[in-house]
Amino acid sequence: MCCSIPALKGFPQPKSGLIDARATKETVALFNNLQKLSKDHILFGHQHATEYGHGWNGEENRSDVKSVTGSHPAVIGIDFSGLSGRPKEVIEKNKASLKKQIIDTYNRGGVITIAWHFSNPVTPQTGFYWKDSVSAPAVKHIIPGGSHHEQYKEILRTVGDLAKSVKGKDGKLAPMVFRPYHEFDGGWFWWGKPHTTREEFISLWRFTVSYLKDDLDVHNFIYAFSPDNKFNTEEEFLERYPGDQWVDMVGMDNYGDFGRDGKYNLEAGIKKLKIVSDYAKKAGKLAAFTETGLESVADSDWYTASLLKALKTEGMQLTYVLVWRNDAKSPTHYYAPYPGHASVPDFMKFYQDPFTLFEADLPNMYKLK
Repeated sequence: MCCSIPALKGFPQPKSGLIDARATKETVALFNNLQKLSKDHILFGHQHATEYGHGWNGEENRSDVKSVTGSHPAVIGIDFSGLSGRPKEVIEKNKASLKKQIIDTYNRGGVITIAWHFSNPVTPQTGFYWKDSVSAPAVKHIIPGGSHHEQYKEILRTVGDLAKSVKGKDGKLAPMVFRPYHEFDGGWFWWGKPHTTREEFISLWRFTVSYLKDDLDVHNFIYAFSPDNKFNTEEEFLERYPGDQWVDMVGMDNYGDFGRDGKYNLEAGIKKLKIVSDYAKKAGKLAAFTETGLESVADSDWYTASLLKALKTEGMQLTYVLVWRNDAKSPTHYYAPYPGHASVPDFMKFYQDPFTLFEADLPNMYKLK
């Protein structure tokens, strides 16, 4: 059972800035520096960039992007998927691996963003995908009053413990962009639109944020809201938005308009990015292109002819763009070039463009100027 969610219209809105009044100085600095840089630049990100890549796994200080350009991506994507639905010893091992990735990235001066492919807590055997006739509609069970609410709080405590343990060599907690329940407007995840009501989803988001920051004292998260590309207007984009006092960053995942299955609709992709950017400007939020990419970089000029072209259009202010992972085992599942790939010359143009920033280009993101 879920309590009724007040209409967003007329709901009290916070001032521009982070929603966590007790956010660490480094988290405030990251928010402000991302906002400043977005006026003239965009940070390039890659999922799991330093964990593994095309044909390799677990090598110290390596990424395919660095092997091509000499610099790691500015934004490193990691995933909290391993923090639940597994034996305790496996969760502890995953926590240790995540902790190293976060601290190493922070120490180098990079930015961390976190996805959460969260195994269904009601039917954990189904994983994070929705499987017809097998998966349970779990959101209603993990929000306050639900049968699995206490279990969900325990999972959040695991998240919180990790967040409060990631101290860099300067002794400070590493800030992170936390992006839970992404692509919620589709039906492929158990938290997706067909499997939960608007009220339940908003209740889940608000409880998650409030429990982390107010009960567990996590103060190094920037909270990011990112649907897939199923919207065409601001109203549709905000259909499940929990309110400005619950979100620091707005974003969008969009593979479909950027060449997936050989289909391009850059005009539509640009329109949707502009909706995200315009709302962020209006609400005092950060904006980001939270996921995109073209598998196998099948078009050798994709980075300049499609992605960069879109990012430079319409005066948008986006903090970062992140492409998906390079699988260590699959010969075709990769989204950033590796040495010898046909797209390397084009990617170097993308890298050398003053508009794009990689890790080596970043100022100190964790200090206010």
